[in-house]
Amino acid sequence: MSEHRIRLEWSRDDAPFERNNYRRSHRIVYSGGQAIEASAAVGYGGTEREVDPEQQLLGALSSCHMLTFLAVAANRGYVIDAYGDDASAELGKTAEGQTAVTTATLRPRIRFAPPNVPSAEDVAKLHERAHRACFIANSVKTTVTIAPQVD
Repeated sequence: MSEHRIRLEWSRDDAPFERNNYRRSHRIVYSGGQAIEASAAVGYGGTEREVDPEQQLLGALSSCHMLTFLAVAANRGYVIDAYGDDASAELGKTAEGQTAVTTATLRPRIRFAPPNVPSAEDVAKLHERAHRACFIANSVKTTVTIAPQVD
């Protein structure tokens, strides 16, 4: 299979470090050299200008689903001109009472190139197959709902 690596960097930088008063901002550097500035969610002391872990998880789910969907569609002879997603996720409590990202809803909008445009039923089957094959979806307990739209 494959291994994936990141480097996470955080430092106090002489700021306070005490209960509910410490710096949440940090940097994530990916193996290809790309980097993002990250933080906790706003409700947990983070900032809006930085990506929070919950957004990262949702982005990974959405990206993985899209990449898998593109592969499934291409393998079946469909041509896709555009793909977008307005995804959302919610924090909630698990059956064990732990806070977790409990649900994620992907709302992919796809524009197929004519003349080979699948029916709504076929699009649903493509999404179902993509969801079953998505590495990230297979790695989490979050309930993921796919609510596709076709342009």
